[in-house]
Amino acid sequence: MTDDDVAEVLAAMGPRLRAVRERHGHTLTDVSRTTGIALSTLSRIENGRRKPTLELLLRLAKAYGVSLDELAGTAPVTVEKPHTPPPQRPVDDKAVLPLTRYVGGLHAHKHVLPANVDQPPRPRQASHEGYEWLCVLSGRLWLALGEHDLVLTSGEVAEFDTRTPHGVANAGLGGPVEYLIMFGPQGERLRPRVQPTSN
Repeated sequence: MTDDDVAEVLAAMGPRLRAVRERHGHTLTDVSRTTGIALSTLSRIENGRRKPTLELLLRLAKAYGVSLDELAGTAPVTVEKPHTPPPQRPVDDKAVLPLTRYVGGLHAHKHVLPANVDQPPRPRQASHEGYEWLCVLSGRLWLALGEHDLVLTSGEVAEFDTRTPHGVANAGLGGPVEYLIMFGPQGERLRPRVQPTSN
């Protein structure tokens, strides 16, 4: 890529960054809060009055969950294939409904695991940075947490550090299980402000 090519990419960066931000439903204030980049700096970059540095682009790419190539508009062009019906989801697949718009920080999802035909094996476990709060809405949820196995039912809650190996499965055969997850990728936790009074 020549110097002229680089200059052309940087000149088009502002409108592209604005389009990516708006496509994700974020305000400049949201992005500033998440990335630590000053609001005025973000505004000047999007308006083409300032060229972004590599450090700023890396922060923005991480916040938007895209690659640098996508931000720069240099990602390889994919040839659209003829339309084919989408593959069916596996029977054991779960449906996930995001409940929050976020760039980072605490966020929520609703999960639905379909009914089982046979008794499932012990859930496959994974571990990662963060902290999770889980609440069962309906059905019976099998939570494998480290060496412990718990079956949670409607209204029951679990919270744990996600560095502990964990996995879930539908513990019942009669129907689906629905549950909510609040997840803090940097270890953020829920902060209760009101404590119930005892009678």
